[in-house]
Amino acid sequence: MQPTLRLAGDDYTRSTAIGLFAPICWGMSVGLVRGIAEGFGMAQGQFLLYCIATTCLFFMVGLPDFRKMSKKYLFIGIPTANASSLSFCLALFTSAGGRQTLEVGMVNYLWPSLTIVAAVLFAGVKARWHLWPGLLGAIAGIMVVLGGEEGVSPTLILQHASENPASYLLAVVAATTWAAFSIMTRRWGNGVNPSTLIFALDALLFGGLWLLGVGEGPSEASWRGIVSAVFGGFAMAGAYAAWTRGMARGNITVLAVASYFTPVLSCLFGAVWLGADLTAAFWTGVGFVVLGSLVCWHATREQKTPGAKAEGKTEGKTEGKGAVTKGDPKKV
Repeated sequence: MQPTLRLAGDDYTRSTAIGLFAPICWGMSVGLVRGIAEGFGMAQGQFLLYCIATTCLFFMVGLPDFRKMSKKYLFIGIPTANASSLSFCLALFTSAGGRQTLEVGMVNYLWPSLTIVAAVLFAGVKARWHLWPGLLGAIAGIMVVLGGEEGVSPTLILQHASENPASYLLAVVAATTWAAFSIMTRRWGNGVNPSTLIFALDALLFGGLWLLGVGEGPSEASWRGIVSAVFGGFAMAGAYAAWTRGMARGNITVLAVASYFTPVLSCLFGAVWLGADLTAAFWTGVGFVVLGSLVCWHATREQKTPGAKAEGKTEGKTEGKGAVTKGDPKKV
C-alpha cells in the first residue's frame, strides 16, 4: 500500500486543495535554482537537488503503479516532464543574470496561460469570452511585476533575446512542455502519480551531465548553495507531487488560475532570499495578476439555472469523481 497525502473532504476537493500547494513551492524555484547553480554548478547542483527530491517523493507518494499507467503516458508524458525540467534549469543557467534572468523567468511563466488554453482546447473545459481578457490581464501583471521600475519594454526584451536567444528559447520550451504534460496527465494519467519516477529520471539526467562536465561550478560549495539544494529538494518534491495529484484528480481550471500567482510568490521569495527590493510597480503587477486570475476563474464557472441548482451541484460532484475512475478528460 502506497503512502498518500490526506486532507478532509471528498477526493475531488481534496486533490484540488493539495494541488494548490504547488504554486507556493514553485514561487521559490527561480531563486533556489540560481543559488544551487552558483553554489555547485548547474549539473552537480541539480543532481543533488533531484536526489533529495526523489527520496522525499518515495516516502510521500511511493512508486507509481505501472500496471495502471498507459503506454502513451509512460513513453510520451514522462519524457515531456523531463524535457521541461531540463529546459527550465538550462534556461536559468545560460541567462546572463540580473534583468535577463527575470525576463527568462517571465517567458517561462507563460505556462499557466498555455495550460488553461490547452485545457479549453483539448481537455473539454468550457469558458466564456472574457477568459481571454483575463489571460491578457494576468500576463500583463506578470510583465509589470518582472519589469520593475523600468517598465515593460518590448524593444528591450527583443534586444536581450537577440543577445542570448538560446536562454529564451529554452524558457519557451520549458513552458510549452509543462503545459503539455499537465494535459497529458489529465488525459492519459489514469489517476497514477508518477512524480517519483520523473524525479529519479531527472536525477539520472543531471548526473550524466555532471559526469560529462556540463556546468562546472566552484571548487567549494557555498552555504547558500547547500541550503538551496536541501530546501529546494523538499519544496520541489512537495510541489511536483501536489500538482500531479491535482491535475489527475482535481479541478484543472482552479489549479491553472492559481498558478498565475507563482511569479508573484517568486518575487516575494526573492525579496527575502536574494535581498531584492519590492517597488510600486511590483504591487501594480500584483493587482493585475489577481484581477486577471479572478476574471479567468469567473469565465470558467458553470452557468446553472435556478431550477437546476440542486441537480447541477450533485451532478458536478459526481462528474468530478468520475474523471478519476474512468479517465475521462472532459470531466473537470
